[in-house]
Amino acid sequence: MTHNAQLGRHGEELAVRHLEAAGMRVLARNWRCPLGEIDIVARDGGQTVIVEVKTRTSDDFGHPFEAITPAKLRRLWRLALAWCEQTDASPAGLRVDAVAVLAPNGAPAVVERLEGLA
Repeated sequence: MTHNAQLGRHGEELAVRHLEAAGMRVLARNWRCPLGEIDIVARDGGQTVIVEVKTRTSDDFGHPFEAITPAKLRRLWRLALAWCEQTDASPAGLRVDAVAVLAPNGAPAVVERLEGLA
């Protein structure tokens, strides 16, 4: 496994812990379909939440949230609708969130979440 793959997996683990600590229930991780992959699918009360996780060791090339471009966001919404179709979940109450993980070498990670990306 490459360093970037390990870093991504570590970031997703931290994101899951963060979401569960916030009272969310994780339904799926690394869900794939022909359109791409959803990092995490969770329930937050009555909402289904599609979560994009971005992990970096520093912000030298920008904050992790900056990697979520308008094109990436459109793709996440298409994936969210594909999840609903495949699982018979209702698209009502669907939400897309992002989790940024800054995990510098030798220092504690910082986890942040943005709710309801439009």
